Amino acid sequence: MIEAGLADVRGGTGGRAVSMLLYRLGGAIARHRGAFVGGWLLVLALVAGGATALGSDYDNEFTVPGTPSQEGKDLLDERFDITGTDGQVLFTVATGRIAQAPAAPVVNRISSRIDDVPGVTFTSPLAKNFRVVSSDGRAALGQLRFAAEKPSQATLDAVVDAASPPAGAGITTDVGGDAYDPDVETSRIPELLGLLVSLVILSITFGSLLAAGMPIVGSLLGVLTTISVIVLASSVTSVSSSASTLAEMLGLAVGIDYALFLLSRYRGHLAEGLPTTEAMRRSLATAGIAVMFAGATVVIALLGLAVARIPVLTAMGVAAAIAVAFAVSIALTLLPAVALLLGERLRPRRKARAGGAASAVVARRWVGIATRVPAVTIVVVLLAAVVAARPAADLDLALPDNSTAPESSNARQTYDAITAAFGEGYNAPLTVTGDVITSDDPKKTVNELAAAVAGVSGVVAVTQATPNADGDTALIQAIPEAGQTAPSTEALVQRLRDDSPGWEQTYGVHDILVTGQTAINIDVSARLGGAMLPFACIVIGLSLILLMLVFRSIAVPIKATAGYLISVGVAFGVVVVAFQWGWLSGLTGEEAGPVVSFLPIFLMGVLFGLAMDYEMFLVSSMREDYARTGDPRGAVVRGFCSSARVVTAAALIMTSVFVAFVPGGTSTIKPIAFGLAVGVLVDAFVVRMTLVPAVMVLLRHAAWWLPAWLERRLPDVDVEGAVLHRKVELDAWQDEHGQVAVLARGLVVTDGAAPVEITARPGEVVRLPLAAEADDRALAMVLTGRAGARAGSLAVAEQLLPEQREEVSRRAAALDLAATGHAAASDGTDRTASDVVRDRSRLAALTRRGRRAFTERSGQVAARLGSVAPGVDPTVVAQAACAVASGSHVLVLYGRPPAARDAGAELAFAAALANEGVTVVVLDRVGAERPADEGVRTSVRAGEEVR
Repeated sequence: MIEAGLADVRGGTGGRAVSMLLYRLGGAIARHRGAFVGGWLLVLALVAGGATALGSDYDNEFTVPGTPSQEGKDLLDERFDITGTDGQVLFTVATGRIAQAPAAPVVNRISSRIDDVPGVTFTSPLAKNFRVVSSDGRAALGQLRFAAEKPSQATLDAVVDAASPPAGAGITTDVGGDAYDPDVETSRIPELLGLLVSLVILSITFGSLLAAGMPIVGSLLGVLTTISVIVLASSVTSVSSSASTLAEMLGLAVGIDYALFLLSRYRGHLAEGLPTTEAMRRSLATAGIAVMFAGATVVIALLGLAVARIPVLTAMGVAAAIAVAFAVSIALTLLPAVALLLGERLRPRRKARAGGAASAVVARRWVGIATRVPAVTIVVVLLAAVVAARPAADLDLALPDNSTAPESSNARQTYDAITAAFGEGYNAPLTVTGDVITSDDPKKTVNELAAAVAGVSGVVAVTQATPNADGDTALIQAIPEAGQTAPSTEALVQRLRDDSPGWEQTYGVHDILVTGQTAINIDVSARLGGAMLPFACIVIGLSLILLMLVFRSIAVPIKATAGYLISVGVAFGVVVVAFQWGWLSGLTGEEAGPVVSFLPIFLMGVLFGLAMDYEMFLVSSMREDYARTGDPRGAVVRGFCSSARVVTAAALIMTSVFVAFVPGGTSTIKPIAFGLAVGVLVDAFVVRMTLVPAVMVLLRHAAWWLPAWLERRLPDVDVEGAVLHRKVELDAWQDEHGQVAVLARGLVVTDGAAPVEITARPGEVVRLPLAAEADDRALAMVLTGRAGARAGSLAVAEQLLPEQREEVSRRAAALDLAATGHAAASDGTDRTASDVVRDRSRLAALTRRGRRAFTERSGQVAARLGSVAPGVDPTVVAQAACAVASGSHVLVLYGRPPAARDAGAELAFAAALANEGVTVVVLDRVGAERPADEGVRTSVRAGEEVR
């Protein structure tokens, strides 16, 4: 017998249940497993081949559309023809002065050689209009300008060769700057070690090396496909190299985890003795929904990075979202196909089952400790989280520059040498530009403006002041006291912008802008910092809505979101301690300094999705148990024990993958990978596996409360696959009691109405007596999927309502016995059912041939029905004939008023319909006596069938 809760047949989504769609997908994969594997291999071959042919064209430039710095840069590009990127050459003498003989002629010759390199413009440090010599006279700094945004390695090497001083000249040179930003060659060994650790964890979890290798191979395939797509995209749009690395890191982590979740459920069903195909169908309909939901949350959060309105960050989010999408797709299609190809080899052995029992014992002890005194657990966790998250209040954001480059690189060595000779500010020049087109003497106006800039507190020097060739735009280069990431430099940029309106009035200059790479980087950091709050609101709001849909609860979403904030706060705090304060410099290989600007927003987005993964797999098991038993504490314990093993393995795997990207990584990747590793560990073991059980036990029944009015309005996404469980129960009931066409238990259609019980076999007629005041039309609409009931359970044509309402509405039809058509045709003769069929077929959305066939089939059925029940209105006969011809399995007859009843004619009509292979349910509002024997089975009340 199928028993269902009140929510089973209420309103609902009106569409197909996701669980049943995935259930059918499992069947399709089973039938075409080879095609699914071949299709994925073909996709990989196409994108990888295209990526290999085109090659990568990454662009690491940070732009901030709509900011003053970006507007200034665009103006300089237009008015001064300043494109490409910058570099610097530092000349140093051990003795004497760089601007005097014998050093000066050598500097001039080297400057000429550098300027002769194709695609390079070099301004000598000893030029009259640009003389940059250190205070002790021993060093001079020249400026490189490359025509290309990303100069070729051959051009960069040619500049280094041209800058090499002749032997015995007594001069040393250092070449660096933005153009020489090093592309760090990261070692793949840590990543391989991370995958090896994942393989070990999976082997322990599954007890099978074959099963353990499947998530690894699947994630690698997904990452390879993703990287190939990103490489192709880099040929047509701006994509940074960091986007590729982040996509790889995230793709590996979630790819392994999603495959683990699905494969674990599949092997669990195999251990129960299910056939491989049925085990996979059920796994997709349960764990597959969780994978879809988890992946969707990560993708939405990553795409939400576009809120910062920074193209580079948006591209990073899109690239990572593509990686997650491929991971989900592979977990739902390729992995099942491969698993089904392997057949019985994935069925767990007794030894693996014993390992699962041992892990269940550990899980029970863990949850027992966490929930013994739940209030104490909550207080301890919250206090520890506050202490760990406290450093996050000191979070300082900036974009990396050459000060964070490896000490062995030319860029870092030049940076340090310039800092020693001139001061750190010379590595971070600011450019002030303005429109001087109205000036009678552009040169004088530019000099006056330069003098005003030099007088601003924090400006140590003005190294260049010149109008362009057309005399309409000023260019002034100012040197700050400190480097790009220093707070004093950010403050100086703001002071220059604050003073600009006054200068415009004083000197007649228009649209003064502060720009240059330093100002652009500062604006990027400022915009990212400003985007954190709206992004956090989006993520938190999304979390509350999605979890409310999933768990049908108020407390669970609030608790889950609060736990996510704890994980994010601790991750930020640990990153500040490790990278900004430099407490773990020996392990990270990074010097103390500001954290990369886009770490917070990226970390928040990724951790949101990962936190929801663990919340889903733990709490959904608790909710399922609670719905079955009504025991709040027991549901927490049993749900935890059933999910803890897979969540533990998933968290350890994801942590090992993230940690593998820390050693030898770039200054951009290291803190992100480190923060994600810490966040995953904290979220899985501290929040989800410790804090969550304690909170759930403390709340007891209140944890699952949802206002009735809200429950009716929220769509049922069936994330846990509840409709599949009902489908399995229906199949089991039919195996025991025989096939049914309509099965209703405790069905309440309207408030106050008596529950309805129906058991109708295929091809039989069932008469259901109703009270005279009963709403038979409302019941007919419910039975045919046109409306929802108040309570009870209902299956029609082997489809469950309300989740499969669309399918039921195609397989079932309601006929109003009181319906009437026109009394006569246009020629004055009586209209027949065939006449009505022809009229109705003209309105059908069919081809001409299809309409002709439909009309023919409907007419034949109408003729047979009309000959048996001549007293039934032709319109009703025509409707019934059209329903039968359309393939309806169930017909519900209603609507004959008591005064006009002809029970014999109705039963004859129903019998004729049954003879057409249709199950007929007659809703009788007059109470009913035993009908005459018409050769079909009838029922006068639920469970009492008569002939």
